[in-house]
Amino acid sequence: MAPTSLKPVQELLQSGYVPETYIQKLEDDGPVPLMDSPIIDFSLLSSSNPEELKKLCSALSSWGCFQLVNHGIKSELLDEIREMSKQFFKLPLEEKEKYSSKGDSLEGYGNDNAIRRGNFNWNDKLHLQVFPHCKRQLQYWPEKPQIFRETLHDYSIKTELVTNVLLKAMSRSLKLEENRFFELWGDDKEDIIHARFNFYPRCPSSNQVVGLKAHTDGSAITILLQDKEIEGLQVLKDGQWFRVPIIPEALVIHVGDQLEIASNGIFKSPIHKVVINPQCDRISLAMLPLPNPEKEIGPLKELITEDRPQLYKRLKDYGQVYFKYMASEERQINVVKINN
Repeated sequence: MAPTSLKPVQELLQSGYVPETYIQKLEDDGPVPLMDSPIIDFSLLSSSNPEELKKLCSALSSWGCFQLVNHGIKSELLDEIREMSKQFFKLPLEEKEKYSSKGDSLEGYGNDNAIRRGNFNWNDKLHLQVFPHCKRQLQYWPEKPQIFRETLHDYSIKTELVTNVLLKAMSRSLKLEENRFFELWGDDKEDIIHARFNFYPRCPSSNQVVGLKAHTDGSAITILLQDKEIEGLQVLKDGQWFRVPIIPEALVIHVGDQLEIASNGIFKSPIHKVVINPQCDRISLAMLPLPNPEKEIGPLKELITEDRPQLYKRLKDYGQVYFKYMASEERQINVVKINN
Protein backbone atom coordinates (compact mmCIF):
# COMPACT_ATOMS: atom_id res chain seq x y z
CA MET A 1 0.00 0.00 0.00
CA ALA A 2 1.27 3.49 -0.88
CA PRO A 3 2.36 5.77 1.98
CA THR A 4 -0.38 8.23 2.96
CA SER A 5 1.55 11.11 1.42
CA LEU A 6 1.67 9.39 -1.99
CA LYS A 7 -1.96 8.35 -2.15
CA PRO A 8 -4.12 10.17 -4.68
CA VAL A 9 -5.18 13.48 -3.17
CA GLN A 10 -8.82 12.59 -3.83
CA GLU A 11 -8.51 9.64 -1.46
CA LEU A 12 -6.88 11.72 1.29
CA LEU A 13 -10.03 13.81 1.47
CA GLN A 14 -11.98 10.78 2.68
CA SER A 15 -10.10 10.95 5.99
CA GLY A 16 -11.38 14.47 6.67
CA TYR A 17 -7.98 16.04 7.39
CA VAL A 18 -5.00 17.30 5.40
CA PRO A 19 -1.70 15.47 6.07
CA GLU A 20 1.17 17.61 7.33
CA THR A 21 3.15 16.94 4.13
CA TYR A 22 0.67 19.09 2.18
CA ILE A 23 0.51 22.05 4.57
CA GLN A 24 2.29 25.11 3.15
CA LYS A 25 3.22 28.39 4.83
CA LEU A 26 1.39 30.74 2.48
CA GLU A 27 1.70 34.50 2.70
CA ASP A 28 -1.56 36.42 2.44
CA ASP A 29 -0.80 39.39 0.21
CA GLY A 30 -4.45 40.40 -0.02
CA PRO A 31 -6.62 40.33 -3.14
CA VAL A 32 -4.91 39.10 -6.31
CA PRO A 33 -5.64 41.29 -9.37
CA LEU A 34 -6.63 39.91 -12.77
CA MET A 35 -3.90 39.87 -15.41
CA ASP A 36 -4.34 42.13 -18.43
CA SER A 37 -2.14 40.24 -20.88
CA PRO A 38 -3.31 40.61 -24.47
CA ILE A 39 -5.83 38.26 -26.05
CA ILE A 40 -4.37 37.00 -29.34
CA ASP A 41 -6.55 36.17 -32.34
CA PHE A 42 -5.26 32.98 -33.95
CA SER A 43 -6.99 33.70 -37.27
CA LEU A 44 -5.01 36.96 -37.58
CA LEU A 45 -1.73 35.17 -36.78
CA SER A 46 -2.45 32.66 -39.55
CA SER A 47 -2.73 35.52 -42.04
CA SER A 48 0.45 37.24 -40.72
CA ASN A 49 -1.39 40.35 -39.57
CA PRO A 50 1.50 42.71 -38.58
CA GLU A 51 -0.37 44.30 -35.65
CA GLU A 52 -1.24 40.87 -34.20
CA LEU A 53 2.37 39.70 -34.59
CA LYS A 54 3.54 42.81 -32.74
CA LYS A 55 0.99 42.13 -29.98
CA LEU A 56 2.16 38.50 -29.81
CA CYS A 57 5.82 39.52 -29.40
CA SER A 58 4.90 42.03 -26.70
CA ALA A 59 2.86 39.43 -24.75
CA LEU A 60 5.64 36.81 -24.93
CA SER A 61 8.42 39.18 -23.89
CA SER A 62 6.49 40.78 -21.01
CA TRP A 63 4.01 38.23 -19.60
CA GLY A 64 5.28 35.07 -21.30
CA CYS A 65 1.70 33.97 -21.80
CA PHE A 66 -1.57 34.99 -23.43
CA GLN A 67 -5.10 33.79 -24.14
CA LEU A 68 -5.63 32.47 -27.67
CA VAL A 69 -9.05 32.84 -29.31
CA ASN A 70 -10.44 31.86 -32.75
CA HIS A 71 -8.05 28.89 -32.77
CA GLY A 72 -10.38 26.68 -34.81
CA ILE A 73 -11.04 24.02 -32.13
CA LYS A 74 -14.81 23.72 -31.73
CA SER A 75 -16.30 24.57 -28.36
CA GLU A 76 -18.09 21.18 -28.40
CA LEU A 77 -14.72 19.40 -28.42
CA LEU A 78 -13.37 21.62 -25.61
CA ASP A 79 -16.46 20.83 -23.51
CA GLU A 80 -16.17 17.12 -24.30
CA ILE A 81 -12.52 17.11 -23.14
CA ARG A 82 -13.46 18.86 -19.90
CA GLU A 83 -16.37 16.52 -19.24
CA MET A 84 -14.39 13.36 -19.92
CA SER A 85 -11.60 14.61 -17.61
CA LYS A 86 -14.16 15.02 -14.81
CA GLN A 87 -15.63 11.60 -15.54
CA PHE A 88 -12.23 9.90 -15.38
CA PHE A 89 -11.33 11.40 -12.01
CA LYS A 90 -14.79 10.47 -10.67
CA LEU A 91 -14.19 6.76 -11.41
CA PRO A 92 -13.67 4.40 -8.44
CA LEU A 93 -10.06 4.27 -7.25
CA GLU A 94 -9.59 0.65 -8.36
CA GLU A 95 -10.58 1.59 -11.93
CA LYS A 96 -8.20 4.59 -12.05
CA GLU A 97 -5.37 2.55 -10.54
CA LYS A 98 -5.39 0.28 -13.60
CA TYR A 99 -3.56 3.19 -15.24
CA SER A 100 -1.18 4.04 -12.37
CA SER A 101 2.34 5.28 -13.11
CA LYS A 102 4.98 2.56 -12.74
CA GLY A 103 8.56 3.03 -11.60
CA ASP A 104 10.12 6.24 -12.91
CA SER A 105 7.61 6.60 -15.73
CA LEU A 106 6.03 10.03 -16.09
CA GLU A 107 3.05 8.44 -17.75
CA GLY A 108 -0.06 7.22 -16.03
CA TYR A 109 -2.34 8.12 -13.15
CA GLY A 110 -1.22 9.33 -9.72
CA ASN A 111 0.73 12.38 -8.59
CA ASP A 112 4.29 13.67 -8.76
CA ASN A 113 4.92 13.80 -5.03
CA ALA A 114 7.33 10.84 -5.02
CA ILE A 115 9.89 12.92 -6.96
CA ARG A 116 9.48 16.09 -4.91
CA ARG A 117 11.17 17.34 -1.77
CA GLY A 118 9.43 19.65 0.67
CA ASN A 119 5.68 19.99 0.84
CA PHE A 120 3.47 18.34 -1.76
CA ASN A 121 1.08 19.62 -4.41
CA TRP A 122 -2.68 19.21 -3.87
CA ASN A 123 -3.07 17.67 -7.30
CA ASP A 124 -3.71 14.33 -9.02
CA LYS A 125 -2.80 13.82 -12.66
CA LEU A 126 -3.08 11.56 -15.65
CA HIS A 127 -0.01 12.00 -17.86
CA LEU A 128 0.08 10.54 -21.40
CA GLN A 129 2.39 10.84 -24.40
CA VAL A 130 0.24 11.54 -27.46
CA PHE A 131 2.94 12.15 -30.15
CA PRO A 132 4.52 10.50 -31.99
CA HIS A 133 1.71 7.98 -32.42
CA CYS A 134 4.12 5.04 -32.46
CA LYS A 135 5.31 5.93 -28.93
CA ARG A 136 1.86 5.97 -27.33
CA GLN A 137 1.72 3.61 -24.34
CA LEU A 138 -1.92 2.64 -24.60
CA GLN A 139 -1.81 0.64 -21.36
CA TYR A 140 -2.02 4.03 -19.63
CA TRP A 141 -4.88 5.34 -21.82
CA PRO A 142 -8.21 4.87 -19.97
CA GLU A 143 -10.94 2.79 -21.57
CA LYS A 144 -13.49 4.57 -19.39
CA PRO A 145 -15.14 6.88 -20.15
CA GLN A 146 -15.59 5.15 -23.52
CA ILE A 147 -14.97 8.31 -25.56
CA PHE A 148 -11.62 8.98 -23.84
CA ARG A 149 -9.13 7.60 -26.38
CA GLU A 150 -10.90 8.86 -29.48
CA THR A 151 -11.52 12.32 -28.01
CA LEU A 152 -7.93 12.76 -26.82
CA HIS A 153 -6.68 11.63 -30.24
CA ASP A 154 -8.86 14.25 -31.98
CA TYR A 155 -7.87 16.99 -29.55
CA SER A 156 -4.15 16.19 -29.78
CA ILE A 157 -4.21 16.48 -33.59
CA LYS A 158 -5.98 19.86 -33.36
CA THR A 159 -3.54 21.21 -30.76
CA GLU A 160 -0.56 20.01 -32.81
CA LEU A 161 -1.83 22.15 -35.71
CA VAL A 162 -2.22 25.12 -33.34
CA THR A 163 1.34 24.56 -32.05
CA ASN A 164 2.78 24.55 -35.57
CA VAL A 165 1.08 27.82 -36.54
CA LEU A 166 2.06 29.45 -33.23
CA LEU A 167 5.74 28.52 -33.56
CA LYS A 168 5.85 29.98 -37.07
CA ALA A 169 4.08 33.16 -35.93
CA MET A 170 6.50 33.48 -32.98
CA SER A 171 9.43 33.32 -35.44
CA ARG A 172 7.86 35.95 -37.68
CA SER A 173 7.17 38.19 -34.67
CA LEU A 174 10.95 38.36 -34.16
CA LYS A 175 11.47 39.03 -37.88
CA LEU A 176 13.00 35.57 -38.36
CA GLU A 177 12.39 33.10 -41.17
CA GLU A 178 9.14 31.43 -40.14
CA ASN A 179 10.53 27.90 -39.73
CA ARG A 180 13.29 28.82 -37.25
CA PHE A 181 11.43 27.70 -34.11
CA PHE A 182 9.41 25.15 -36.06
CA GLU A 183 12.66 23.41 -37.08
CA LEU A 184 13.35 22.74 -33.39
CA TRP A 185 9.95 21.23 -32.62
CA GLY A 186 8.13 20.68 -35.87
CA ASP A 187 9.09 17.12 -36.86
CA ASP A 188 6.07 14.96 -36.06
CA LYS A 189 8.06 11.75 -36.61
CA GLU A 190 10.50 12.59 -33.82
CA ASP A 191 9.13 15.25 -31.55
CA ILE A 192 7.01 14.65 -28.54
CA ILE A 193 3.76 16.01 -27.18
CA HIS A 194 2.58 15.05 -23.71
CA ALA A 195 -0.92 15.55 -22.35
CA ARG A 196 -1.29 16.17 -18.63
CA PHE A 197 -4.79 16.04 -17.15
CA ASN A 198 -4.83 17.84 -13.79
CA PHE A 199 -7.38 17.35 -11.04
CA TYR A 200 -7.41 19.76 -8.09
CA PRO A 201 -9.85 18.49 -5.46
CA ARG A 202 -11.62 21.04 -3.28
CA CYS A 203 -10.03 21.46 0.11
CA PRO A 204 -11.56 23.01 3.24
CA SER A 205 -8.00 24.12 4.19
CA SER A 206 -7.47 25.73 0.77
CA ASN A 207 -5.47 28.57 2.35
CA GLN A 208 -2.86 26.02 3.52
CA VAL A 209 -2.35 23.93 0.35
CA VAL A 210 -1.19 24.65 -3.19
CA GLY A 211 -2.43 22.87 -6.33
CA LEU A 212 0.90 23.33 -8.11
CA LYS A 213 3.78 25.19 -6.47
CA ALA A 214 5.33 28.14 -8.28
CA HIS A 215 7.25 26.80 -11.29
CA THR A 216 7.99 27.27 -14.98
CA ASP A 217 7.30 24.63 -17.64
CA GLY A 218 10.13 22.62 -19.20
CA SER A 219 8.35 22.38 -22.55
CA ALA A 220 8.75 24.44 -25.72
CA ILE A 221 5.32 25.94 -25.16
CA THR A 222 2.31 24.85 -23.11
CA ILE A 223 -1.23 24.84 -24.46
CA LEU A 224 -3.58 24.88 -21.48
CA LEU A 225 -7.32 24.27 -21.47
CA GLN A 226 -8.64 25.75 -18.23
CA ASP A 227 -11.65 24.69 -16.20
CA LYS A 228 -14.72 26.39 -17.64
CA GLU A 229 -15.98 27.68 -14.28
CA ILE A 230 -13.37 27.50 -11.51
CA GLU A 231 -10.42 29.89 -11.54
CA GLY A 232 -7.08 28.83 -10.08
CA LEU A 233 -4.15 29.65 -12.34
CA GLN A 234 -1.94 32.59 -11.29
CA VAL A 235 1.09 34.13 -13.06
CA LEU A 236 3.95 36.12 -11.52
CA LYS A 237 4.98 39.40 -13.17
CA ASP A 238 7.29 42.02 -11.68
CA GLY A 239 7.02 40.43 -8.22
CA GLN A 240 3.20 40.48 -8.22
CA TRP A 241 0.83 37.53 -8.65
CA PHE A 242 -2.04 37.92 -11.14
CA ARG A 243 -5.11 35.73 -11.63
CA VAL A 244 -5.58 34.30 -15.12
CA PRO A 245 -9.23 34.91 -16.03
CA ILE A 246 -11.46 32.21 -17.48
CA ILE A 247 -12.39 32.70 -21.12
CA PRO A 248 -14.31 29.45 -21.84
CA GLU A 249 -13.41 29.20 -25.55
CA ALA A 250 -9.78 30.33 -25.15
CA LEU A 251 -6.56 28.36 -24.78
CA VAL A 252 -3.91 29.74 -22.41
CA ILE A 253 -0.49 29.67 -24.10
CA HIS A 254 2.70 29.72 -21.98
CA VAL A 255 6.29 30.06 -23.12
CA GLY A 256 8.25 27.05 -21.83
CA ASP A 257 11.88 27.10 -20.73
CA GLN A 258 13.07 25.65 -24.03
CA LEU A 259 11.54 28.49 -26.06
CA GLU A 260 13.06 31.03 -23.65
CA ILE A 261 16.44 29.38 -24.35
CA ALA A 262 15.91 29.33 -28.15
CA SER A 263 14.79 32.98 -28.15
CA ASN A 264 17.93 33.92 -26.16
CA GLY A 265 15.78 35.21 -23.33
CA ILE A 266 13.58 37.53 -25.42
CA PHE A 267 10.51 35.41 -24.70
CA LYS A 268 9.95 34.76 -20.99
CA SER A 269 8.96 31.41 -19.47
CA PRO A 270 6.53 32.64 -16.78
CA ILE A 271 6.50 31.49 -13.18
CA HIS A 272 2.99 30.29 -12.38
CA LYS A 273 1.11 28.36 -9.71
CA VAL A 274 -2.35 26.92 -9.06
CA VAL A 275 -4.43 27.79 -6.01
CA ILE A 276 -7.18 25.58 -4.59
CA ASN A 277 -10.89 26.31 -4.20
CA PRO A 278 -12.41 25.48 -0.78
CA GLN A 279 -15.74 24.33 -2.24
CA CYS A 280 -15.25 23.21 -5.85
CA ASP A 281 -13.07 20.69 -7.67
CA ARG A 282 -11.12 22.03 -10.65
CA ILE A 283 -9.70 20.38 -13.77
CA SER A 284 -7.35 21.45 -16.56
CA LEU A 285 -5.49 19.87 -19.47
CA ALA A 286 -1.97 20.92 -20.46
CA MET A 287 -0.52 19.89 -23.84
CA LEU A 288 3.29 19.99 -23.68
CA PRO A 289 5.29 19.95 -26.96
CA LEU A 290 8.90 18.85 -26.42
CA PRO A 291 11.80 18.43 -28.84
CA ASN A 292 13.36 15.04 -29.37
CA PRO A 293 15.94 14.67 -26.53
CA GLU A 294 18.66 14.09 -29.17
CA LYS A 295 18.12 17.55 -30.69
CA GLU A 296 20.48 20.25 -29.50
CA ILE A 297 18.62 23.31 -28.23
CA GLY A 298 20.26 26.69 -27.81
CA PRO A 299 19.79 30.38 -28.63
CA LEU A 300 19.20 30.95 -32.35
CA LYS A 301 22.29 32.58 -33.86
CA GLU A 302 20.22 35.43 -35.35
CA LEU A 303 19.18 36.42 -31.81
CA ILE A 304 22.74 36.65 -30.45
CA THR A 305 24.09 40.21 -30.83
CA GLU A 306 26.56 42.58 -29.16
CA ASP A 307 23.65 44.10 -27.24
CA ARG A 308 22.25 40.66 -26.35
CA PRO A 309 25.10 38.15 -25.99
CA GLN A 310 24.33 34.44 -25.76
CA LEU A 311 22.47 33.93 -22.47
CA TYR A 312 22.12 30.12 -22.42
CA LYS A 313 24.30 27.10 -23.16
CA ARG A 314 23.47 24.75 -26.00
CA LEU A 315 22.37 21.32 -24.78
CA LYS A 316 20.44 18.16 -25.53
CA ASP A 317 17.65 16.72 -23.37
CA TYR A 318 16.74 19.73 -21.25
CA GLY A 319 14.11 17.47 -19.64
CA GLN A 320 16.88 15.74 -17.66
CA VAL A 321 18.02 19.09 -16.25
CA TYR A 322 14.44 20.11 -15.54
CA PHE A 323 13.60 17.03 -13.46
CA LYS A 324 17.00 16.85 -11.76
CA TYR A 325 16.54 20.35 -10.31
CA MET A 326 12.75 20.17 -9.83
CA ALA A 327 13.05 20.38 -6.05
CA SER A 328 15.40 23.38 -6.20
CA GLU A 329 14.29 26.80 -4.99
CA GLU A 330 15.80 28.26 -8.16
CA ARG A 331 14.39 28.09 -11.67
CA GLN A 332 15.82 25.08 -13.51
CA ILE A 333 16.71 27.25 -16.51
CA ASN A 334 19.30 29.10 -14.37
CA VAL A 335 21.46 25.95 -14.44
CA VAL A 336 22.06 26.43 -18.19
CA LYS A 337 22.60 30.20 -18.04
CA ILE A 338 25.92 31.64 -19.20
CA ASN A 339 27.41 34.18 -16.81
CA ASN A 340 28.32 36.90 -19.26
